[in-house]
Amino acid sequence: MKLECGRQTLDLVRPQVMGILNATPDSFSDGGSYYASGGLDLGLALARAEQMVSEGATIIDVGGESTRPGAAQVSEQEELDRVIPVVEAIRANLDVVISVDTSTPVVISASAEAGAGLINDVRALERPGALEAAAATNLPVCVMHMQGQPGSMQQAPNYDDVVAEVGAYLMARLRACEAAGIARERMIFDPGFGFGKNDEHNLALLRNLPKLAPSDIPLLVGMSRKSMVGRLLDRAVDERLPGSLALAMLAAQRGAKIVRVHDVAATVDVLRMQQLVDCPE
Repeated sequence: MKLECGRQTLDLVRPQVMGILNATPDSFSDGGSYYASGGLDLGLALARAEQMVSEGATIIDVGGESTRPGAAQVSEQEELDRVIPVVEAIRANLDVVISVDTSTPVVISASAEAGAGLINDVRALERPGALEAAAATNLPVCVMHMQGQPGSMQQAPNYDDVVAEVGAYLMARLRACEAAGIARERMIFDPGFGFGKNDEHNLALLRNLPKLAPSDIPLLVGMSRKSMVGRLLDRAVDERLPGSLALAMLAAQRGAKIVRVHDVAATVDVLRMQQLVDCPE
């Protein structure tokens, strides 16, 4: 399975690691890491991208709007100001697929023009104009399931059958994307761990990961350092690496093709070992 991402091609025969680069002051784990007294520091952001690529990341996911529980929306212009310079800097200096984590049509279009190779939308292209903007880029898109919105999604998540409902939603978004002109071979599904789900919902989705997408649609998962790890293992954010690595391996064993993480080097080692054991050449 291959994914054409602009000037790069991703080989999804083995799981690929997506490194997280939040160009935000308030994301739950690395928010503010690339800010200096004058605002976003492009040099710091590029250095982090370079580090992740050297550690084995084949995708860098750039985000300009925090989607942590309780996060507030930012203006279109503020998101553009955070994201586009980072995309341009990475494109000019690194040979890596650039993903942009955005729901905003203007940012989708501008990111593609700046050199992004993948659109990653936690709102599954449901904002007005997002479907059309994504279709016009001719780039792959990842649609994610989220119950509610970031500001309130964790207040009281409820499902009759979380696996069936998440799977049905993702298939409905696939049909909507195809109707808008986004080819099936450009689609990626993300179950949205932690986005309007409690711990039991998250565990049920992981146990049943293969049921959430047809075999020809790659699955992306993001559980790195999330609060589910903290609650289940009683660990602070900076103590969640072992739990995150376990979840990355479990996801890969269940068919995930892209794993979105903060800790690239450790995750690459884990997935390489998993491949050596489960998929010997």
